Amino acid sequence: MALCMDSIDEACTKFKHEYDSCFNKWYSDKFLNGKESDDCTKLFKRYQHCLLKALDKQGLAKMIADARPAIGSVFTDPKDADEKDR
Repeated sequence: MALCMDSIDEACTKFKHEYDSCFNKWYSDKFLNGKESDDCTKLFKRYQHCLLKALDKQGLAKMIADARPAIGSVFTDPKDADEKDR
């Protein structure tokens, strides 16, 4: 397994590593071979949910949200997503 960086919050590191591993496998086994799939979506949403809570706890969520328009970033709040994906 490739080395993965830890998450910004220790509580999210396990989720990040699971997602990173899934993504790397998907990218090399499927994407590069022209196959479309959403194999890692649930893992990503679980990590994203943890990460957003951590960013909020550290006071960074508002700063990031405020900066998005200035850099042209579009973001859908996962709170608006279907709860079954978490």
